[in-house]
Amino acid sequence: MNPVDLVIVIVYLAAMPIIGVLVGRRQKSANDYFVGERSMPWWAVTLSVVATETSTLTVISTPGLVFGSEFLFLEVAFGYILGRIVAAFVLLPRYFRGNYVSAYEFLGRRFGRGLQGTASVTFVVTRLLAEGLRLFAGAIPIKAILDHYGIHTSYWHIVVLLTALTLIYAFVGGIKSVIWVDVIQWSLYVLGAIGAVVFLTTKLPDGWTSIAASQGRFQLTDFTSNIITSPYAFVGAVVGGAFLSMASHGADQLIVGRLLSTKSLRDGQRALIGSSFVVFVQFALFLVVGAMLWVYTGGKTGATATAVAAGKMSGDDVFSNFIVNDLPVGLSGLLIAGILASTMGALASALNALSTSTIADLYQRFTKRSVEDSKLLRHGRMWTLIWAVVFAIFASLFTNSKDPVIQQGLGIVGYTYGALLGSFFLGLIVKKARQADAVIAFACSVVGMAFLILFVKFDKATTAVHLQFGAATKTLVPLATYWYTFVGVVITMVVGGLLALRHRDADPHAAEVDAPQAEVTV
Repeated sequence: MNPVDLVIVIVYLAAMPIIGVLVGRRQKSANDYFVGERSMPWWAVTLSVVATETSTLTVISTPGLVFGSEFLFLEVAFGYILGRIVAAFVLLPRYFRGNYVSAYEFLGRRFGRGLQGTASVTFVVTRLLAEGLRLFAGAIPIKAILDHYGIHTSYWHIVVLLTALTLIYAFVGGIKSVIWVDVIQWSLYVLGAIGAVVFLTTKLPDGWTSIAASQGRFQLTDFTSNIITSPYAFVGAVVGGAFLSMASHGADQLIVGRLLSTKSLRDGQRALIGSSFVVFVQFALFLVVGAMLWVYTGGKTGATATAVAAGKMSGDDVFSNFIVNDLPVGLSGLLIAGILASTMGALASALNALSTSTIADLYQRFTKRSVEDSKLLRHGRMWTLIWAVVFAIFASLFTNSKDPVIQQGLGIVGYTYGALLGSFFLGLIVKKARQADAVIAFACSVVGMAFLILFVKFDKATTAVHLQFGAATKTLVPLATYWYTFVGVVITMVVGGLLALRHRDADPHAAEVDAPQAEVTV
């Protein structure tokens, strides 16, 4: 690695924990640690939300999408905007009205401790699998880049280093440190992408946009593909993206925890809706980089595009190769630091969210103890440490980048998001539904989605349904992933709604849940 690039990376790795500690070193209460005393500016929370949902693989792989699916991913991003608008006006007001620090406290008040615990445990398991494997997956391109520069190390070394550096500021500063460091990390990888655009502009011929457009690289919509099996068929991408975004940003503590740290409901809504537009622009930026790389590498007749089309090179490798082989000194280091930033940002957010849910949804809910604030603060930090160790151990168990469980783990939210979001809708819409109805519906959704994802396949030509106890084939393919949350919500609502018909009157909790609640100390 060039000394200049190495210095940039080292300075970044040293600066982030220091900045995080300085920002959050004066934590004095559990309320400050978990929700920043509800004092965070909405624009900072907006950028933190975007940084949280952006993983290393997002930064690396999004440009490569242009080599296979053009700009079609923006259909999904458009669905994100719709989904977050719904979440901002339907779900977020309930959280602020109840003065909650966890999204699942709403379920506890609407249905009871049983469903709150079920949702929290589901969130914990989902985050452990998804974020633990995402941490390992994030080490894959980092190791490849380091190997290129002659720095040979193991995956677990990278995992442990990133976890330790992230833990320092997440442990000391809580949500405040996480949010402000997220802002810096988001700025870092976006500046790196803009730098790549500027560099490519100097290398591409005049009229490069016409060249890319003539080969369909800027295609934005797909109305011809099968909406059942194609991830980028317009209806499936938009509707599926909307429901996925409603779940991830309205029913997942990973994001909701940030929104609850804003000063008011209006600021929370600004942060949530604003994040959808920022992430849309962010995806567009990385796709523009991809289109420029497509022209830069020779387009349809170039070696890179040919290798991707033939399956000899993954689209994920396109941007990585460009960073280490073509970018000038300094800019390469900036982008490598940006890749590290995306991994650390997602991990810090997961640590804080898991700690918050463990204390608010499990410890306090089931012990029913009145614990002094200083002790809750200690418990919060203790659980941040525990989850950091669990993540590091879990991610270090994997030793190569070809382990098939990675794809399973990264898509684990498909099993649970529909059940989580469906439970919120069930509580809001079906007034007769009781806790037992909701728990059964939740379980049916998770089991049903597991069966659908693992065993139900569709004929690519006719969409005929087949049961297949094995891997998908060229003719039999699974349901498009963006439908998973929508189907899970439907299962939860249908099962819960039918079970609720056995009750004559509305559940008393249904009226209580919309009543304002006094400020609660975490």
